[in-house]
Amino acid sequence: MKIKEIQDEIIEEFSLFEDWKQKYEYIIELGNTIELIDEKNKTDSNLIKGCQSKLWLYAELKNGKVIYTADSEAIITKGISAILLRVFSNQTAKDILNSDAKYIDAIGLKEHLSPTRANGLVSMIKQIKYYALAFNTN
Repeated sequence: MKIKEIQDEIIEEFSLFEDWKQKYEYIIELGNTIELIDEKNKTDSNLIKGCQSKLWLYAELKNGKVIYTADSEAIITKGISAILLRVFSNQTAKDILNSDAKYIDAIGLKEHLSPTRANGLVSMIKQIKYYALAFNTN
């Protein structure tokens, strides 16, 4: 599935909820579905800087696709990671670099996070792009 299609799917899912309490519950649920980072990759170099809680992000290239794994001590942060990884994991580096994260604004996520969580979200998106840049061979 293409990045834009996945983003549209997420926007549609979030539109089904009436309020942010329901959306937060859904984000927490999504956190339980995340592909967890291998314990050996929970290193300081894989920690996302600027995040309120510890959040690790790891990427590897498999068959021309960037595969991201993550984990966090905080359930909301883990859920936010799940939303990002659903969009960007298993995509080509070129597609990741050419995509945007406007769907985050479309679902209203950033404005419903504390300032430190919002900073962590931005930092995670940047790190996703940095990994894609490192893997980009075009």
